[in-house]
Amino acid sequence: MTYKKHYSVLNKEVVDILNENCEQLDNINFADMTFGAGGHTFALAGKNENIKVYSVDQDPDALKNGRSHIEELGLTERVFLNDMNFEEFPDFIKENHPNLKFNGIVADLGVSSHHFDQGERGFSFRFDAPLDMRMDADNDELETAAYIVNNYSKEDLENIFFRYGEEKFSHRIVRSILEKREIAPIETTKQLEQLIINCYPKKLQFGKINPATKCFQALRIKVNKELDVLERVIPGLIDLLDINGRLAIITFHSLEDRIVKNLFKDAVQGEIPYELYSKKPIVPSHGELEENPRSRSAKLRVICKIKEKKSKNKYAHFSKIGENR
Repeated sequence: MTYKKHYSVLNKEVVDILNENCEQLDNINFADMTFGAGGHTFALAGKNENIKVYSVDQDPDALKNGRSHIEELGLTERVFLNDMNFEEFPDFIKENHPNLKFNGIVADLGVSSHHFDQGERGFSFRFDAPLDMRMDADNDELETAAYIVNNYSKEDLENIFFRYGEEKFSHRIVRSILEKREIAPIETTKQLEQLIINCYPKKLQFGKINPATKCFQALRIKVNKELDVLERVIPGLIDLLDINGRLAIITFHSLEDRIVKNLFKDAVQGEIPYELYSKKPIVPSHGELEENPRSRSAKLRVICKIKEKKSKNKYAHFSKIGENR
């Protein structure tokens, strides 16, 4: 299957920020945790011939398409695409390249346009397809969205929809799911979409945002264990940074952004010296929003590894001078 072109959100900002401290280096190592269609990877690799990019993806379509493009572009010696969930990347590097440190790492947590546009994967209610939603479509150990909808308890489903989707009608929706699945399994995207729409008050059923959006997001997060993976992987990625190296993470909803914000804050307050690139997240420009409306909820946060912690005591410098006299 051809992997459709994907718009890489905040691409210029990511490439510029990660390259900012690398101009004088002979060997530059970057990593892309969410290869997708290769937007960030190829933009980084194209910046300088001294750059190597270690990328990962677990989607079979992305891997096949990406490896073909890497070969076509003559980048086999500088771009390395690995088949894995990015949660595995820190251990993979430590085991296979124990001395490798990175000048920059990027993770774009948005779902690729490919997944929404390929109806058979079950990510989007725009198509009538099996309720699947697995990023790693070949992994039969993962529960599909259909399995969750048809087998999870009332309490578990309500928790999923409320926690991951912030769905205020979760009780009503779950009650309807339990009633429907007693008669027959809920197996397709359109079945679930219509069930959710029917649970909304009439005046809210036809707004700008489809009522099924939040529940579909919640199921995708649960199927792929996205928040759990994110919480586990960030400390490992931060640990892979070289001095002046930067970790850039793009999120698309508040739950992800809160995790990134808090873990970055924990790192800055720890013993190893890190600092935030900016206090507030970087958001898409007006021009990018016009070009790609899907980027409207994107937030970019960046943490940097530094040589030493900056003193909070504004007189510390003068104290050191006095000590040296």
